[in-house]
Amino acid sequence: MKKKVMAGILAAVMAVSLAACAGGNGAGDKEGSTNGTEADLEESLTVWCWDPTFNIYAMKEAEKVYQKDHPQFQLNVIETPWNDLQTKLTTAVTSGKTDSLPDILLMQDNAFQKNVLSYPKAFADLTDSEIDFTQFAEAKTAYSTVDGKNYGVPFDNGAVIACYRTDILKQAGFTVDDFTDITWEDYIAQGKIVLEKTGKPLLSCLGGESDVIVMILQSAGGSMFDDQGNPFIAGNEKIKATLEIYKKLVESGVLVEVNDSDQYIGSMNNDTVAGTINGCWIMGAIQASEEQAGNWAVTNMPRLTGIDDATNYSNNGGSTWAVCADSAKTKLAEDFLAATFAGSVEFWENILPSGALSTYLPAAESEKYGEPSEYFGNDTVFSKITEYAGKVPSVHTGAYYYEARDAVATAITNVMGGSDIDTELQTAQDTVKFTMGR
Repeated sequence: MKKKVMAGILAAVMAVSLAACAGGNGAGDKEGSTNGTEADLEESLTVWCWDPTFNIYAMKEAEKVYQKDHPQFQLNVIETPWNDLQTKLTTAVTSGKTDSLPDILLMQDNAFQKNVLSYPKAFADLTDSEIDFTQFAEAKTAYSTVDGKNYGVPFDNGAVIACYRTDILKQAGFTVDDFTDITWEDYIAQGKIVLEKTGKPLLSCLGGESDVIVMILQSAGGSMFDDQGNPFIAGNEKIKATLEIYKKLVESGVLVEVNDSDQYIGSMNNDTVAGTINGCWIMGAIQASEEQAGNWAVTNMPRLTGIDDATNYSNNGGSTWAVCADSAKTKLAEDFLAATFAGSVEFWENILPSGALSTYLPAAESEKYGEPSEYFGNDTVFSKITEYAGKVPSVHTGAYYYEARDAVATAITNVMGGSDIDTELQTAQDTVKFTMGR
């Protein structure tokens, strides 16, 4: 992010933290108080989402835009980690207490359809609202469309970027060009040199998680499901090749596994690692360190070898806003989303430096997408990432995508402990089939 915008993001994050109050919805939730009168509360909305530097920041910026025409409007944003949000949603619906849900909540794209199919009465049908869904990329709206009806307002895309500390690469005799359009074998070989000369791994990730694996898999056009939605894990050569690369990354020391998200973000902000590979939303977390401004560069990710349709492009993450059907303020929620995420180029321009690339088509045509980023070496990173997004292979994720991810994550944990890859992939497939009742 440009330095002049960084201060605004940090201020927004600090405001959320300072406004935390005791009336949250469970341990670990952080609630931003509206501090309004009862009359004001009629023009307020409660939102559940995660990540102060990205999703919460975007919501607070949307609040500012909406307040220009609705000065009494206020948001009560409750920081709710994704796993907690999914649990709270499931608990509320199964216990018949959907009135405990917020007015708006954020849903990971790959979980959206399954939640709508599982809990059809929990989400408001937005098809006939004032939101013009034709103004979004069709592939994005497809995540939240069920039986021809729209249940979500698209937010960010998750085009994968590889980010590198150029000052650390320079110590090892490399530039970011040496890591552009490369293979994973190139990455590991060069990563070993960086590690030897600087003492810093190229990459970190959460141990026991599958983010790196699914990014590599999609870059090769691979999926954990076939076109009919059946689990396709055992005997899947692309998954096997992906796990083999992951194993080499860890064993070489080029990839270091950490215990939690705080350690993951910290590894980038405190000079522990020389880079990261993740969805473009990671830019917001990287830019939390003002001292590193100008020392980061963005390029594409490595690709698998031996697979004809392998690419240097993938996707990780991406999310969509849903309006809860039992909210007493569905019309206000619809109007707020229509005027901001689905109707304001200014809003999308304001949050662009955080790494939130628009799926709202008019915003993508903004001149700001072609402006250089001071934080990332004055490169035109936003237009670059938009180009990457258009090259991501489209794959079938399946309604049980997260169950498959968890099963594959368990498989790689066991493989790193010495288990046979083929055996673990068969176990993962059996686990997913059992979950699906097949």
